[in-house]
Formats: sequence, structure tokens, C-alpha cells
Amino acid sequence: MNIHEYQAKQILAQYGIIVPNGGIAYTAAEAKRVAQHISPRGPWMLKAQIQAGARHSGHFVGNSTAPKGGIRLVTQIRNLSYEAAQMLNNTLITEQTGPKGKLVSKVYVEAYKQVKHLFYAGMIIDSSLPAITLLISDVIDQDILKIADIRRERILRLPLAYDKPIADEQIKQILDFLLLDKNYDEGFRDFLNKLRITFINLDAQMIEINPVGIMRNKKLIALDAKINFDDNAMFRHPDILRMQDDYEEDPRCLQAQRHGFHYSEFDGNIGCIVNGDGLALEAMDVIKSKGMRAACALNVKGGVDKDRIASGIKLIMTNPRVEGVLINILGGFLRCNLVADGILAATQEVGLNVPIVVRLEGTNKEEARIILQEAKLPIIFADNTNDAIDKLIAEMEVND
Repeated sequence: MNIHEYQAKQILAQYGIIVPNGGIAYTAAEAKRVAQHISPRGPWMLKAQIQAGARHSGHFVGNSTAPKGGIRLVTQIRNLSYEAAQMLNNTLITEQTGPKGKLVSKVYVEAYKQVKHLFYAGMIIDSSLPAITLLISDVIDQDILKIADIRRERILRLPLAYDKPIADEQIKQILDFLLLDKNYDEGFRDFLNKLRITFINLDAQMIEINPVGIMRNKKLIALDAKINFDDNAMFRHPDILRMQDDYEEDPRCLQAQRHGFHYSEFDGNIGCIVNGDGLALEAMDVIKSKGMRAACALNVKGGVDKDRIASGIKLIMTNPRVEGVLINILGGFLRCNLVADGILAATQEVGLNVPIVVRLEGTNKEEARIILQEAKLPIIFADNTNDAIDKLIAEMEVND
């Protein structure tokens, strides 16, 4: 789950991290009032609130040559309304939104802060260690994934202890990496340990501050903020769950989420329905090994009824990129006959215009097969994941 910058900054402030004073606005007039309230004399930063990075270098639809993106410095109050009006109710396209862009429905106005130095700070979970890993870079306002690919030496990676503050030696490594003297160590220690506690307490998967500013008093300030949370842990954080902006969510992801499913989209043409992360990973690996790619994957997990299964199957079958569907279920809590009933309900509503290969194993497997056979649908049965994907690819090639 993602949230907006202004929401992330509210959370950081609750954990004692310094952020600029700011406020959200939904109209140009409101943006001007917020600006006058937070800093009567300015200047101000005006930021389009969409859940995507690279806003500063983005452009608005119909204005691709404009030098100003979704983050702007405004020095005169008389310009605030004009700049806000240029953003609001217009579509911002960035490197991370894709060509469709995202509609800006609100802007964040905050006081501009003069700082001495800027740097990037992020925290992620490195599953290969496994450990919470701190990322530090002197490269700002750029996609950190690109930097990791082409300029790895510009990123310092430090694994952090789960139950201990950041070590003094690690603070020294960070200062040396950023070419800063030891007089900054107290500010870094305070900021990074508060960031670490935020990460752990809120079950975050990623926190990104791009950039962090170092003020004249040597304290650190979060000039931007992005937080991604573990969906599976949101039952522990109802206050954060209420921050979810349904408008920002992909409609298919949102629909799947409402049924308790996990849905992901990719750039291939095979739709996968599974009931476990292990099955999903296996299917993706096998599909890739055979020179194909998935279009989407739906993990229906367990303990669901026929209607919810049918909704999930319709979600996959109505995806225009899907040219074939793999249903790969190991029945336990999720009984195979419920899956069969869900397939029938879904096909009766949306039809069956792409090949479907079904691999069912476990509870009520034979009952499920009988249900599908008696329905006389052109469904292909398989014995295992490899067999299922081979049969699906062959059927898709015939249909081409």
C-alpha cells in the first residue's frame, strides 16, 4: 500500500522527524490561503500529489515542452494560484506513471527550506540477507533503481540490526561516504534512528526521503517522503489503512484487494490464478523459462467462497492483455470444487473467449473435475504446473 507525500510527512512528524510546515489544497484559491497561513512571506514549494516519483521532471498533458513539472518553487504569493491552477485537474506524466499519467486532484503547499547539503536516504528490506537495509546516496532527484543499475558505487548500503540503534561505526561510514565531517554525527544519528523506528513500527516495506536536507544547525529535515507498507500487516494499522487513496489504485488491484486477494500486473499475455505465493513464483518461473511472460497474477489465498472466486476469475478473464489463463490450485482450505463452481459462474457471465488450462490438486479434486466436465466447457486439464503451462502455450499458438 502506498500513500501520498503529505501523508508520509504527517507520519514522519509523529515520529519526531523534522518536516517543512505545509498543508493540502484542492483548489487554487485554497492553495493560496494555505501558503499565506504557513509562511506569509514565502517562498513556497508547490507539489502535485500523485503516487509516483520523478514529479519534478514530469510534464502535464498538452504542455510537454513546459520547463515546469509537478514540483515548483513559487516566490510570489500572486503567482501561487496560477501555478496551482496549472496543476489541479490536469494529468501529470512522469517516468513512473507511464504514458497515461495521473490526474492531479490536490496539491501540497509547504514552506521552502534553505539547506546546506542534500542527499538521498532510503530503507528497504533486503530479502537476500535478510535485513532492513539503509541506502545512502549523494545523487538526488533521480530514480534510485536506475542509479543502482548504472552507478552502483554512488549508493552506500548498510544492513541494520532489528533490535539495536544504528551503530556509531555506520554513522561514520555514512559521513565519510558523503564527505561530511564528524560534527554532523548527532544530527544523522537522530534522524536515521527515528527513520528506522518508523520503518519497524509501521511494517513498512520501503521508506524513501529524496532528498534529505542538512540545515545550518546540522539537523536533518525530510524535504520529500515516500512510504510503502506491507499489505499483509495493515490489519495492525487501521489508521494507515484509512489513508489509502482509492482513486490512485489500479481498479483491478482495488477490486482484488476488496475480496482479500493479491493482484499484480506484468507485460506478458498469460493470466495466472493461484492460491499461494509459492505457486505464483513457480508459475512465473516456468512461464519465463518457456519464453513467455505473464500478463497478470491473482493470488486468491484460502478460505473464500464461490462468488469471490468467480469475481477473481472474471478479473483475469476480462483483462484485455490476457490471451490464455492458467488456474493452478492446491486445495486445502480452498476446496477444489469451490474453484470449479467459481469458474462456471465466471464463464456464464463473461463467456470463455481465451484458452483455460486448469490444474487442481487436493481437497475435492475429483468432484471439481466432474463439475467442469459435465459443464462441457472447453477447459483443458493438467497434472502439474509444467504440464499446465505447456498445454496452455500450445493452445494459445493454435488460436493465433
